[in-house]
Amino acid sequence: MRASVDEHPSNFHTPKFDSPRSGAMIGTLATLRTRGLRWLQQALPQSCALCAASSGNALLCEPCAGALPRTTTACPSCGLPSIAAAVCGVCLARAPPFAATIAPLTYAFPVDQLLQAFKYGGALALAEPLADELTRAVRGRHGAHPDAIIALPLSPARQRQRGFNQSHEIARRVAVGVGIPLLRGLARVRDSPPQAMLPWSARVDNVRHAFAGDATLRGRRIAIIDDVMTTGATLAAAATAAKRAGALAVEAWVVARTLPPA
Repeated sequence: MRASVDEHPSNFHTPKFDSPRSGAMIGTLATLRTRGLRWLQQALPQSCALCAASSGNALLCEPCAGALPRTTTACPSCGLPSIAAAVCGVCLARAPPFAATIAPLTYAFPVDQLLQAFKYGGALALAEPLADELTRAVRGRHGAHPDAIIALPLSPARQRQRGFNQSHEIARRVAVGVGIPLLRGLARVRDSPPQAMLPWSARVDNVRHAFAGDATLRGRRIAIIDDVMTTGATLAAAATAAKRAGALAVEAWVVARTLPPA
């Protein structure tokens, strides 16, 4: 099986690997890189990104990290609140194209502030604690992991404008944390206005046919990673494209889930 691990969001790529030996070597290099970063964090004074208190070698202090709004009982299909974590009525009536959703946090204060600073403020270091939350949630799940992880792609124009893909920054850390290959099997083939600028009712049409999958997805079970799921329209469009390309099953993994308006 052929896979690749991406080490930088723009133009640096680690070599593709075809054997367990070379795959293990790349895994070892990733581990050494992570240990090196942790050593630097320990050697340099750290302050919490939320309250500015001393946070040791972490970007969030323990009280702030512990107070993040976490998802408790949610529908396993869409990630919205559900009694006893049962499949919700909406998903029973019309199942989404992704088989499961993992969303450890609720998109509310201060998670919204962290994600906005990361996504729009260029605070790339915040990818680490956000990815850690998702990694822990994936490790704590029941059942088999997918075969591969894919970061939700941006259009080339949007990525040039932003300078990085926030989903890729999260996905590459989660891939190392859970030991699943990170692939580039999806492309954004139609640019469209940002979903955040549109009313919820317009978001499905905005991303219709916006993605295309390639042959690397055929016969694989994959997880698509994004930062936030609001209506689920973008991830649904990406999942549909992945299944058209031959993916056996698709899961949606996001850092945070937006609750619907009251």
